[in-house]
Amino acid sequence: MPTQPGKRRVVITGCGMITPSGKNTEETFRNCANGVSGIDYIKSFDTTGFPCRIGGEVDSAWIEDFENRTDQSLRKFSSRALRLMRIAADEAARQAGLYKIEDRARIGVSLGSHGDNPSVHDMLFLNRFSDGEGHWDMKGLIRTGGYPYLNFFKRKPDAATSILSNLFNCRGPALSIVSACAAGSQAIGEAARLIQDGKCDVMIAGGCEATLDFAGMTGFILLKALCEKYAAPQTASRPFDRKRNGFVMSEGAAAVILEDFEHARSRGAEILGELKGYGSSADAFRITDTHPKGLGAIIAMRAAMEDACIGPEEVGYINAHGTSTTQNDLTETRAIKEVFGEKAKDIPVSSNKSMLGHTIAAAGAIECILGLMGIRRSIILPTINYEFRDPKCDLDYVPNEARQKEHRIAISNSFGFGGQNACLCIGAFEE
Repeated sequence: MPTQPGKRRVVITGCGMITPSGKNTEETFRNCANGVSGIDYIKSFDTTGFPCRIGGEVDSAWIEDFENRTDQSLRKFSSRALRLMRIAADEAARQAGLYKIEDRARIGVSLGSHGDNPSVHDMLFLNRFSDGEGHWDMKGLIRTGGYPYLNFFKRKPDAATSILSNLFNCRGPALSIVSACAAGSQAIGEAARLIQDGKCDVMIAGGCEATLDFAGMTGFILLKALCEKYAAPQTASRPFDRKRNGFVMSEGAAAVILEDFEHARSRGAEILGELKGYGSSADAFRITDTHPKGLGAIIAMRAAMEDACIGPEEVGYINAHGTSTTQNDLTETRAIKEVFGEKAKDIPVSSNKSMLGHTIAAAGAIECILGLMGIRRSIILPTINYEFRDPKCDLDYVPNEARQKEHRIAISNSFGFGGQNACLCIGAFEE
């Protein structure tokens, strides 16, 4: 189907990421193509007594190596997630030649981020000044000192967007997206709309997350959302498998440089692919559950394809949200069948989370890039740890090994906890 008349085309001119499986885009894609898991036992804090003691941690040495080579004037304001995001954005910006663009007022930032959780040390320190009945000894707190006031900035979800704009001298629109697992994809989709509407020419868009800590894990453990039964960390995340029993938390960051096609062509930028469509929706169901029939997911997928002016028969691959929870994998399968009908059984569907775990706000951006690289290299990444077929999840999940297959269009699903949904339609670039 043709592009909508008068609609500005949005292309991708740069990509960057850092994940549990790699310090950059190439390394992450290579490990995922080889079916290598980035999940292991958590080393950053003591998980003794936790029913889930695994996660996808980014090697801190990668962060330190980058920061030792770059300006760190804003590090004291930066959460760990933003430190990861800076690495991803730097890779993407260098690939796109972002630094060469003169009109910085036409460059914006759209970021999915949730800020830092409070550390156990900070919580214990602050509680010393409470009587337990709602009264605080503020004079004592101020007099004693010892609490870093800059932690306030690290916990503000919007601070990451502001600091990233500062670091890259982007003076255009700045969006802070806070929508759980859909945040990274929504940040990219909303950035594309700003370009289509002529509000800017270029956007840094993506997501970051680093809440793999005591406070972050405790909440999901109490909700019974994390995987608690596993023979080894690397085999714990098993989307669509009958023995799946929860997701694995991870951290990471990813960024794309989105650009108006005419702007990219005029400056001679290499075009990696095209963001053809975006759809978003809400389940309007329950805050702790997705809609059992996947109604919100259906709306988002259909909206993305309508925005891209394509039909179901043109989609060659679906990058599933695929969290490895009993509920998500079943409802996503139902939603795909509803949207694609008989064709659903012929479309490869796979989940990167089988190897990377769930990077929450970063997930949609990471998966968007991996989907784009798959298009460029004619590779469909696998769903590893697929051993036991679930009769209710009966699509082609590309089990255990990557598949060599040319495909021109893919959709990438992100369905947030609490019913916020986003779907991106990615395509190979064609003049």
